[in-house]
Amino acid sequence: MKVFVKKRTPPVFSLSGFISGLLVLLIFTSKPVAKMSSPYTLLCLGDSYTVGEGVIADENFPNQTVQLLHKSGYDFETPEIVAKTGWTTDELQNAINEYSFKNSYDFVTLLVGVNNQYRGRLVEDYKPQFESLLKRAIQFANGKGDHVIVLSIPDWGVTPFAKNNHGSRHQKEIGKEIDEFNAANKEIAEIYKINYVDITPGTREAISDLTLIARDGLHPSGKEYAKWAGEISLIIQQQLQ
Repeated sequence: MKVFVKKRTPPVFSLSGFISGLLVLLIFTSKPVAKMSSPYTLLCLGDSYTVGEGVIADENFPNQTVQLLHKSGYDFETPEIVAKTGWTTDELQNAINEYSFKNSYDFVTLLVGVNNQYRGRLVEDYKPQFESLLKRAIQFANGKGDHVIVLSIPDWGVTPFAKNNHGSRHQKEIGKEIDEFNAANKEIAEIYKINYVDITPGTREAISDLTLIARDGLHPSGKEYAKWAGEISLIIQQQLQ
């Protein structure tokens, strides 16, 4: 008796079918690709110290801050600066009221008050005006107080301009008045839990280091602004981590 064994035909795999099946599997199991985020934004409000009077634009502290952030791998737009030499708190407020802003910004800096002091205005008048500006800054930062950075007012009393135009006795009076204005803006910043950068002690080093002063003999140099930018960039990086 003969036994017939039926040979099994090995299965045939279709390459095209395999690829089609793999594509279907990937479509339904892979995670969606994240959309690339837009560059971060920085708004800077203030006066001549924010403009960078006496230095080229690349050396003011807003631009140096963004340069440092770029080097650290963060994508930032060119900083938006709403500031002008000579502005007091009320003049900055008036300019803000007329300016067309974005809906919000990722970070906001505020430095203002030296011209209030220079014109002999009272600290008591400065307080409510500064607080109003700080509230606007928080609004611009989409309500995130920890994304707002207040800088103290530099002591221009140590500059050659002050010495030549006001004398050494008045230089000390200027420093004392600057301290009073800074005590006010720091207290308000703390109430709202805002980042506060005390740059004033560093600006006083200019009394023995003229490289920290711009050619006009009054405003900070790019070297001094670099110190401010370093502190601001660190705060911003901490918030982005």
